Amino acid sequence: MGHKAPAIADRPNAAQDIAARLGKDLLETIDAFDELAFVVQRDAIADVLQILRDEFDYQQLVEIAGVDYPERAERFDVCYHLLSLTANHRIRVKISTDEDTPVPSVTHIWPVAGWLEREVFDMFGVIFDGNTDLRRILTDYGFKGHPFRKDFPLSGHVEMRYSEEAKRVVYEPVQLAQDFRNFDFMSPWEGADYVLPGDEKVAGEKVNGEKSDNGKSGGGK
Repeated sequence: MGHKAPAIADRPNAAQDIAARLGKDLLETIDAFDELAFVVQRDAIADVLQILRDEFDYQQLVEIAGVDYPERAERFDVCYHLLSLTANHRIRVKISTDEDTPVPSVTHIWPVAGWLEREVFDMFGVIFDGNTDLRRILTDYGFKGHPFRKDFPLSGHVEMRYSEEAKRVVYEPVQLAQDFRNFDFMSPWEGADYVLPGDEKVAGEKVNGEKSDNGKSGGGK
């Protein structure tokens, strides 16, 4: 039986109150799909999150996520997802950065941010200034590149396997067992406008079953 409480409670005037408190550090407020997002200055992210935790009761840092927009000068968005346990309310705080400009770490506010920042660093290459343990966390230590960047090749740079001869994991150039394929996700109620593999086997035969495989008329006794 489901609980009567809503998944996310309504918090009236939250956008206006937070915007007034953040002042010049706030660049944009986004209120869409019953979700609040605040775009703030990159250098002010630690102060903003401290204010949201201490003054607006967003006690928990749920996630830090990265997004890559290669066409932008500051190609990366770093998104902080916050939860107020007492108000049952969630917000998102966003900043942008590039490949070389570090983002202030927030490990002094939430120690769990250490692992979350390492994930964003590993997947996107975003640098976090103040994180004393900024190592890869999801890929191997010798991994090349950052897999969630849009310009990272789908096949990767190397593949790994366990070598019985060397008795260890070895890295080798990628060898694809088959070429990449293009899939046609057409509607099952519509036929393709090209010849499907195997159609050549039934060339000249009628689809409605009037002619059988041996050339005799079908459908009779």
